Amino acid sequence: MSDPARNVHGVESAERSLGQLVATATTEMSALVHDEIALAKIQLKQDVRRGATSGGLFSLAGMVLVFSLPMLSFALAYGIHAWSGWHLSVCFVLSFAANVVLAALLGLIGLLFAKKAKKGKGPQKVAASAKETAAVLGNAKPHPRQVQDNTSVVARSSV
Repeated sequence: MSDPARNVHGVESAERSLGQLVATATTEMSALVHDEIALAKIQLKQDVRRGATSGGLFSLAGMVLVFSLPMLSFALAYGIHAWSGWHLSVCFVLSFAANVVLAALLGLIGLLFAKKAKKGKGPQKVAASAKETAAVLGNAKPHPRQVQDNTSVVARSSV
């Protein structure tokens, strides 16, 4: 069984020296900094993923515009000509305009993703949190503790 007068490290809490307290605080501060760095990496990965998505959508918009123009333009132009009876050149212009509208729509979707990636404040949030933690620890003052009389502590048997 564990003794309630002992802490996690097995040292009696009344007998912990200043060096042990500093070592414990240093270890915990190091763990906190490592966790904040890990959080910054995760948030940065999310921002990079959004940026890659936006770049991919911009590329897709360009690809659709380039590769769909010949096939879609001919099909749409002949379809408009068969449906309306207008001159074939007017039908080709309308077909091209429809392709430009589709490319513009895909470009706007890519722009929305780019704005989300630009608004991403992942590392800034972590940096602000780290500064706040440092400020709190910098202003912390040690509180004097009452020393307990060890004669009143009853030893427990391990039987």
